[in-house]
Amino acid sequence: MERRHHSQSHSQRQQGRNHFSSSSSNQSRSNNRFSFPKSSSSSSSANDVRDRRRETQEEKQEEAIVGTCPFMCPEAERLQRQRLRDLAVFERLHGDPRNSSPALAVKKFCRTMSAKEVRASDVRPLPVLEETLNYLLSLLDSTEHPFEVIHDFVFDRTRSVRQDLIMQNIVNDKAINMFEKIVKFHVISHHKLRSSCSSSSISPLHYLNLEQLTKALTSLYNLYEANWSSKPIHEKEAEFRSFYVLLHLDSNGQPVGESLSLWFRHVPSPIIKSKEMWFARQALRYFQMGNYRRFLSTVAAEASYLQYCIIEPYIDEVRSLALCCIHNCYYKLHPYPLGHLSKVLMMEESDVELFCNAYGLQTCIDELGNKLLPTKQTTFCRPKGGLQNYSFLGFQQLGRQIEL
Repeated sequence: MERRHHSQSHSQRQQGRNHFSSSSSNQSRSNNRFSFPKSSSSSSSANDVRDRRRETQEEKQEEAIVGTCPFMCPEAERLQRQRLRDLAVFERLHGDPRNSSPALAVKKFCRTMSAKEVRASDVRPLPVLEETLNYLLSLLDSTEHPFEVIHDFVFDRTRSVRQDLIMQNIVNDKAINMFEKIVKFHVISHHKLRSSCSSSSISPLHYLNLEQLTKALTSLYNLYEANWSSKPIHEKEAEFRSFYVLLHLDSNGQPVGESLSLWFRHVPSPIIKSKEMWFARQALRYFQMGNYRRFLSTVAAEASYLQYCIIEPYIDEVRSLALCCIHNCYYKLHPYPLGHLSKVLMMEESDVELFCNAYGLQTCIDELGNKLLPTKQTTFCRPKGGLQNYSFLGFQQLGRQIEL
């Protein structure tokens, strides 16, 4: 193909600069939480997009840096941060905030860094990046520090790993594997931050984590597409594609750009028909319909651990809807057994009682010792301070540890 970038204006070249989104790229700053790039809905437009991407890929191959840094952190940066006492707790040698080592220091994310401004000696090649990422993810098993402390460190350093991959235009299977691991980190953090952080700190941490999750997903999807010619469908692509659908559960934070109806047109048929995508579409459908029984039972029966981590914040929202419906419709004439309610809400019976109490509903015990919701309670109201995290039956089996 004849290269047209020589005849393009500077502004046109800038518009097609990145083949896939970098963690340092500027995305929409609207009130919407999620932001994914638009793409055309017609086949001809899709071909044009692929042509532009191919041309952009040629440009990037000429401009890409080949990193030569042999350490997890360039020596100059490590020495400078030692002088400034800018060492994270995981980077300090023997706990000394003024001393580190090549085995501990990890390159920080730099927001203003660009390929033109950086030296090859400051960029880590692929083998070093793989080693760095594996080291970072191994810290998640640490019990010496609260999870939010570990998350803060890994959060920043994985952004730097993504940055080095993008600067070198590495788009092979190893890059896909690394981006999948980074997405897993953000997805699991989405779950763990809810249980480890206080209510005052959970909101900004969740927002920042979700922001980087969507950026990493965008980059991963573009990597999948860049490798379709050699491997049409990757092993884990269906599950990772399903995350895009599940992120639409937030009715107050719809993605900017392509709607799901258009997005599905560009997803390969085998992925659309996969069990992972089927589950995501069913969960979204039941959630939007308010069908709490089918939503909760489907999640319990079909969700993978990573899918559940994304869905979890909406579980109690669905339970709230269920309790409201049951209170208003089902037990006006007869008491409602808590044992049955625990099955409907997929909760331990002890948690069901706490959940009902949070909504102003009291329980009683019948002559057989069964706990019930009495009829005609007028104290039902939604809790103003939010709800605590409640158990989800089957999560212990669902949430078995997975390797990052």
